[in-house]
Amino acid sequence: MSGRRVVITGIGAITPVGTGAEALWQGVLADRSAVRLIDRFDASAFPSRIAAQINDFDPAAHLDPRRARRLDRFSALSVVAARMAVEHAGIALGEGAADRAGVWLGSALGGVAYGEEQHTAYVQRGARGVSPTLALAVFGGAGASNVALDLGLTGPSVGNANSCASGAMAIGQAFHAIRDGIVEVALAGGAEAPLAPLTFGAFALIRVLSTRNDDPATASRPFDRERDGFVMGEAAAMLVLEERVAAVRRGATIVAEMLGFGSSNDAYHMTVPRPDGREAARAIRSALNDAGIGPERIGYVNAHASSTPLNEPAEAHAIRTGLGVVADRVAVSGTKGLYGHALGASGAVEAAITALALQRGILPGTCNLEDLDPSIDLEILRDARTEQVDAALTNSFGFGGMNAALVLGRA
Repeated sequence: MSGRRVVITGIGAITPVGTGAEALWQGVLADRSAVRLIDRFDASAFPSRIAAQINDFDPAAHLDPRRARRLDRFSALSVVAARMAVEHAGIALGEGAADRAGVWLGSALGGVAYGEEQHTAYVQRGARGVSPTLALAVFGGAGASNVALDLGLTGPSVGNANSCASGAMAIGQAFHAIRDGIVEVALAGGAEAPLAPLTFGAFALIRVLSTRNDDPATASRPFDRERDGFVMGEAAAMLVLEERVAAVRRGATIVAEMLGFGSSNDAYHMTVPRPDGREAARAIRSALNDAGIGPERIGYVNAHASSTPLNEPAEAHAIRTGLGVVADRVAVSGTKGLYGHALGASGAVEAAITALALQRGILPGTCNLEDLDPSIDLEILRDARTEQVDAALTNSFGFGGMNAALVLGRA
């Protein structure tokens, strides 16, 4: 560790429960699920026909018309969320600062849904029906590259595709880059736009999605005994991370402090988490070691809690192993009951929520938790609770056994 401290000064969010930092937070406090029957395409062929859509996002309302037409939904979400984060931070990233600012952006699928759309156009009209922007939309670094281009940032630009842990990993890697003196400022987070027939259907066909089609609003139910799978969503969240001395010098409002990042791989199964949570616990311990703090400092855990039968027991084991006796009293909640699971964007959305929880002194509840799974021996918050805690942990786990943990501290 270099001794340089890193803080969060801006949040940009586009989610099914709210757009912008304040609207996201109000959506969390409202405790109402945004999951509905899919109307973006015909999902009748699939066992799951529900999702958390963002129905009020129009790129043309945020970008000039030509730019809006050239970006697919994934890159548009990335760029607009980054712009919102910069505005929220009140930071100037112009001449003289561009080479000391970088972009780290995670997405499980990136522009795959747009590629699916263009394939349909190809089948119907041949090569002449395909957009010339296709090649620029589907490569893994497209979102990060478009953010860098839009903001004129010439520092590192890194796109990762580490499944549902990718947004959290992007934030962790950006945090380390600032702490190590590689950059002074970073835009970091995740974006996901997976709601297209084949892309969505691929997950439905392997039966990881909830089939509670008759009651969509209660389908995503973290920690509940009756959970039957996750609900796919779309979202983007970007954070502005800054070296603390520089942030204080310019009079920035500090939302929270980044303290630690840890990652690991289960090396167990492509879709099934390791039941004992051993390697996920190692990511948690690595994040605490990286932060230089003990488990006793953690007062809240924002869990991955994807609402699948296998995730929550494995994560409960990971939290118990990672935090030790502290797990007996630490408050835990899962917020995906509100906005579903936006794959690689989820870790970034939840990092934003965790930062706001630290700033506002309110710990979020767990939407749709009616009957706690008796195998989960943790203090799960059903309802939001007013409590100021010193530090918080947020977990992200993904296909391929990828685990990421972030530790945030109160500003």
